[in-house]
Amino acid sequence: MKKLLFFSFIVCLGLSCKKNTDSSCTTTTASISGPYKITAITYKANASAAEADYLNTIFSDACQRDDIYTFSTNGTYTIADAGSVCSPPGDDNGTWALSGNTMTIDGNPATVASFDCKTLVFIINDSQVAGDQLKFTLTRQ
Repeated sequence: MKKLLFFSFIVCLGLSCKKNTDSSCTTTTASISGPYKITAITYKANASAAEADYLNTIFSDACQRDDIYTFSTNGTYTIADAGSVCSPPGDDNGTWALSGNTMTIDGNPATVASFDCKTLVFIINDSQVAGDQLKFTLTRQ
């Protein structure tokens, strides 16, 4: 019986530690900064439309789908044409900022839908069409 109680205590302790670790991730410039790869892009034409996979639509060449996007704490980002390199290479750079749950990339606002310190999901809405949205999922590398 003591072994069962001890085991239960260890399991509960482990779960509470996991819960505390998950909640320690806050959406800040410092926590978002780092390298990412775009792992999914979905598109909805309006509020009632189903999400459609858009990764291969936006990045039609395989050499574009393995690029690394690095957000720096100084408000700049770089795109490194990693893995399979395009011809010409798709390296690029720009600016980004975070204010609350709004991430502005090169002057274009996006809403941070979720961030767990490993996966960043942001949505770009078309202000002209209600419900029109492009959702990007980036995974930390």
